[in-house]
Amino acid sequence: QVQLVESGGGLVQAGDSLRLSCAASGLTFGYYAMAWFRQALGKEREFVAAISSSGTKTNYPDSVKGRFTISRDNAKNMVYLQMNSLKPEDTAVYYCAADSRRFRVVMSTQSGEYAYWGQGTQVTVSS
Repeated sequence: QVQLVESGGGLVQAGDSLRLSCAASGLTFGYYAMAWFRQALGKEREFVAAISSSGTKTNYPDSVKGRFTISRDNAKNMVYLQMNSLKPEDTAVYYCAADSRRFRVVMSTQSGEYAYWGQGTQVTVSS
């Protein structure tokens, strides 16, 4: 049974930093691309970052590029999201997700391509 467990969310002020963590179990972690998505209240789920199975490739939308960094440790079955220069519009529940396919070459930005999801962690950025 695949489990993804996020941690590290909280309440911060604009300009602060947070590091989210996601612990994975029940899958051969190093085979799968991983991603972070977020969903603000009343809005659709939004792609935030993705990292290839090897960790050598990453992808970000313009809204977080240069502020957020995704990384992974395949030896520990962990994926991280370092968030710097946080803005109030970053407020959302953040979800960790594992790809539905092994060794995907081009990482998807679509939530439907990710088969496994964590329960989410709340990030609130006050102005």
